[in-house]
Amino acid sequence: QVQLVESGGGSVQAGGSLRLSCAASGSIFSINAMGWYRQAPGKQRELVATITQGGTTTYADFVKGRFATSRDNAKNMVYLQMNSLKPEDTAVYYCQFNIWAKGFEYGMDYWGKGTSVTVSS
Repeated sequence: QVQLVESGGGSVQAGGSLRLSCAASGSIFSINAMGWYRQAPGKQRELVATITQGGTTTYADFVKGRFATSRDNAKNMVYLQMNSLKPEDTAVYYCQFNIWAKGFEYGMDYWGKGTSVTVSS
Protein backbone atom coordinates (compact mmCIF):
# COMPACT_ATOMS: atom_id res chain seq x y z
CA GLN A 1 0.00 0.00 0.00
CA VAL A 2 1.32 3.40 -0.98
CA GLN A 3 0.33 6.61 0.79
CA LEU A 4 1.08 10.26 0.18
CA VAL A 5 0.81 12.81 2.96
CA GLU A 6 1.04 16.57 2.45
CA SER A 7 1.99 19.08 5.12
CA GLY A 8 2.84 22.74 5.44
CA GLY A 9 -0.43 24.40 4.55
CA GLY A 10 -1.89 27.24 6.54
CA SER A 11 -2.97 30.86 6.47
CA VAL A 12 -0.74 33.69 5.36
CA GLN A 13 -1.10 37.29 4.28
CA ALA A 14 -0.61 38.35 0.70
CA GLY A 15 3.07 38.61 -0.13
CA GLY A 16 3.99 35.91 2.35
CA SER A 17 5.50 32.48 1.84
CA LEU A 18 4.70 28.89 2.64
CA ARG A 19 6.52 25.64 1.99
CA LEU A 20 4.52 22.52 1.31
CA SER A 21 5.91 19.03 1.66
CA CYS A 22 4.65 15.68 0.49
CA ALA A 23 6.02 12.33 1.58
CA ALA A 24 5.36 8.93 0.07
CA SER A 25 5.47 5.75 2.10
CA GLY A 26 4.80 2.09 1.50
CA SER A 27 6.09 -0.60 -0.82
CA ILE A 28 7.77 1.67 -3.35
CA PHE A 29 10.11 0.44 -6.05
CA SER A 30 10.64 3.79 -7.72
CA ILE A 31 8.99 7.18 -8.11
CA ASN A 32 8.78 8.76 -11.52
CA ALA A 33 7.29 12.21 -11.95
CA MET A 34 5.94 14.19 -9.02
CA GLY A 35 3.45 17.00 -9.27
CA TRP A 36 1.46 19.59 -7.38
CA TYR A 37 -2.14 20.46 -8.17
CA ARG A 38 -4.59 22.80 -6.54
CA GLN A 39 -8.32 23.21 -6.35
CA ALA A 40 -9.97 26.43 -5.32
CA PRO A 41 -13.57 26.49 -4.06
CA GLY A 42 -15.96 26.09 -6.97
CA LYS A 43 -13.19 25.52 -9.48
CA GLN A 44 -11.63 22.54 -11.18
CA ARG A 45 -8.37 21.05 -10.03
CA GLU A 46 -5.44 22.54 -11.93
CA LEU A 47 -1.81 21.67 -12.40
CA VAL A 48 0.65 23.88 -10.54
CA ALA A 49 4.06 22.28 -11.05
CA THR A 50 5.78 19.05 -11.96
CA ILE A 51 9.24 17.62 -11.46
CA THR A 52 10.73 14.61 -13.20
CA GLN A 53 12.87 11.94 -11.60
CA GLY A 54 15.89 13.76 -12.97
CA GLY A 55 14.81 17.10 -11.56
CA THR A 56 13.38 18.85 -14.61
CA THR A 57 10.60 21.20 -13.55
CA THR A 58 7.60 22.76 -15.25
CA TYR A 59 5.25 25.40 -13.88
CA ALA A 60 1.87 26.80 -14.68
CA ASP A 61 2.09 30.35 -15.96
CA PHE A 62 0.23 31.71 -12.96
CA VAL A 63 2.99 30.58 -10.54
CA LYS A 64 6.12 31.06 -12.65
CA GLY A 65 8.69 33.12 -10.83
CA ARG A 66 6.89 32.73 -7.49
CA PHE A 67 6.76 28.99 -6.80
CA ALA A 68 9.55 26.41 -6.94
CA THR A 69 9.33 22.67 -6.61
CA SER A 70 12.12 20.31 -5.62
CA ARG A 71 12.43 16.68 -4.62
CA ASP A 72 14.47 14.47 -2.37
CA ASN A 73 14.59 11.05 -3.99
CA ALA A 74 16.27 9.45 -0.98
CA LYS A 75 13.36 10.50 1.23
CA ASN A 76 10.57 10.02 -1.35
CA MET A 77 9.56 13.63 -0.84
CA VAL A 78 8.63 16.62 -2.92
CA TYR A 79 8.45 20.25 -1.85
CA LEU A 80 6.68 23.34 -3.09
CA GLN A 81 8.14 26.66 -2.02
CA MET A 82 5.50 29.33 -2.52
CA ASN A 83 6.60 32.96 -2.40
CA SER A 84 4.80 36.23 -3.08
CA LEU A 85 1.51 34.55 -2.37
CA LYS A 86 -1.68 36.15 -3.66
CA PRO A 87 -5.29 35.75 -2.50
CA GLU A 88 -6.01 33.88 -5.72
CA ASP A 89 -3.53 31.19 -4.62
CA THR A 90 -6.04 30.17 -1.96
CA ALA A 91 -6.86 26.51 -2.58
CA VAL A 92 -6.38 22.98 -1.39
CA TYR A 93 -3.03 21.77 -2.69
CA TYR A 94 -2.52 18.14 -3.64
CA CYS A 95 0.61 16.20 -4.45
CA GLN A 96 0.56 13.49 -7.08
CA PHE A 97 3.28 10.93 -7.68
CA ASN A 98 3.65 8.34 -10.41
CA ILE A 99 4.90 5.38 -8.40
CA TRP A 100 6.07 1.96 -9.43
CA ALA A 101 5.05 -0.04 -6.39
CA LYS A 102 6.66 -3.34 -5.53
CA GLY A 103 4.83 -6.25 -7.07
CA PHE A 104 3.43 -4.19 -9.93
CA GLU A 105 4.59 -4.18 -13.54
CA TYR A 106 4.01 -0.48 -14.20
CA GLY A 107 3.69 2.85 -12.46
CA MET A 108 0.43 4.28 -11.21
CA ASP A 109 -0.68 7.71 -10.09
CA TYR A 110 -1.18 8.26 -6.38
CA TRP A 111 -2.66 11.33 -4.70
CA GLY A 112 -2.40 12.89 -1.32
CA LYS A 113 -5.49 14.08 0.54
CA GLY A 114 -4.54 17.73 0.23
CA THR A 115 -3.43 20.58 2.44
CA SER A 116 -5.27 23.87 2.64
CA VAL A 117 -3.63 27.20 1.82
CA THR A 118 -5.43 30.45 2.56
CA VAL A 119 -3.99 33.79 1.50
CA SER A 120 -5.63 36.90 2.87
CA SER A 121 -5.38 40.37 1.40
